[in-house]
Amino acid sequence: MHDLDTDTGRVPLSVLGLGLMGQALAAAFLGQGHPTTVWNRTRAKAEPLTAQGAQLAWTVRDAVTAGPLVVICVSDYDNVRDILEPVSRDLAGRTLVNLTSGTSQAARETAKWAEHQGAAYLDGAIMAVPPAIGTANATILYSGPTTAFSQHQQVLSSLGSPVYVGADHGLPSLFDAAALSLVWSTLNGFLHGAALLGKAGIPATAFARLAKTGIETVADWVPGYAQQIDDGTYPATDSTVNTNLTGMKHLLHESHAAGINTELPELLATLAERAVANGHGDNSYAAISEQLRRSTP
Repeated sequence: MHDLDTDTGRVPLSVLGLGLMGQALAAAFLGQGHPTTVWNRTRAKAEPLTAQGAQLAWTVRDAVTAGPLVVICVSDYDNVRDILEPVSRDLAGRTLVNLTSGTSQAARETAKWAEHQGAAYLDGAIMAVPPAIGTANATILYSGPTTAFSQHQQVLSSLGSPVYVGADHGLPSLFDAAALSLVWSTLNGFLHGAALLGKAGIPATAFARLAKTGIETVADWVPGYAQQIDDGTYPATDSTVNTNLTGMKHLLHESHAAGINTELPELLATLAERAVANGHGDNSYAAISEQLRRSTP
């Protein structure tokens, strides 16, 4: 086992799982001088890291026992358990940081399992792509015991900006899902617009600049709409649901006329129509959040 260097703050740690993200995590730790042990089922993936100074663990036990901090990033939570179950006793007294993507339920179940093994457990969600890891552009959300987060916050800063979201181990997964909802909805809006213009012979690249400006404009609306949602009141300071619904019907008409997929504009119009039916026609667009809080009819 590596010795803890208390003078430099360099903590010996292990990274289990060397996909694109796992490799980026291990490289970032190495870049900050932390003695880093790596493990992966396919050992060849460790070669670029060992060339940078990482220690290759031949077994999971070798990796887990190499230091007080164990970071795992694999395909799913079932895989986490499959890898760690055989060495569960070796987790006692260590901090396990799980940066695997999954559901909030899986995170909470894994937390209970890890705590039963005597490990401090932090669950995390990486809000960045592998090339951003190790830079200020990488935000990683963490949850779990505040003592465990505080103890390792400096080390975790090697990966990017660590943000503690609370004791509930399911919160990073929920934030991740919420952010992905935003990403996919934004991209689907762009793709639908590109399809519509494409039918008129307009290339997507000609739409890209206008789309980027539109996305930036919408981003400016988010803080105000967030406050309205939290307050539960929706004053129409810009436009009403009724006004937006008229535009949605125009979009639906144009999509039908162009012969492209109409599912997205139909969904938008349906949500707005329900908001109007519930008395929110003269409120701001944020009032549609009331419909999204309810289960699908």
